[in-house]
Amino acid sequence: MAVTDEAIEKIKDMILSGALRPGDRLPKESELAAGLGLSRNSLREAVRALSLVRVLDVRQGDGTYVTSLDPPLLLQTLGFVADFHRDDAVHEFLAVRRFLEPAATALAATRITEAELDALGARLDALGAAPSTAELVACDLEFHHGIGRASGNSVLCSLLDGLSGPATLAPVRRGAARGDAAGRTLHEHREILAALRLRDAEAARSWATAHVAGVEQRFRSTSCVMRDR
Repeated sequence: MAVTDEAIEKIKDMILSGALRPGDRLPKESELAAGLGLSRNSLREAVRALSLVRVLDVRQGDGTYVTSLDPPLLLQTLGFVADFHRDDAVHEFLAVRRFLEPAATALAATRITEAELDALGARLDALGAAPSTAELVACDLEFHHGIGRASGNSVLCSLLDGLSGPATLAPVRRGAARGDAAGRTLHEHREILAALRLRDAEAARSWATAHVAGVEQRFRSTSCVMRDR
């Protein structure tokens, strides 16, 4: 095991054992390094790595703290990693979204508030009948984030947010200019919203499944066209 990896594991063990809890300040660098049997350099590298994945929060001039360790915070790194996807991996992101999105939408149907429903409806109304690609992308991200948040499951919402980059941006940007892709997307969004208003979890699940499948199909068709050029 590399020295830095060993240092990461030792700090992780301190958190898992309860020796360090969310919000706790880490001991001084010299004390912690000596206590863990580590060099100060390897400890610094471990702290740097754990701060990147939101486990530790380095506050200049104050010290290093354990973060809240809340799932949404820790899962932010998923979105960062997903931003580096290759186009040929978008199909895999969409396949994962096909499992998660319907589940989140069905949950939202039983938990969403009237205020949240009105906010989703107002966002769709504000988009208009002929949105630009940028407007459609922004609305799509907000619409699905709103549903994920309304599901009441912060882990599920965070996973969907992390997938939203490659699983939404590439398909929408490629497909928006072809045929009536924008019109179909808006129609599907409105059907999902109607099912949510009726508190019909199965209808919401079905429309969400159809929506993601449609996005995937449109992305595949545009990918084929681009390969044939």
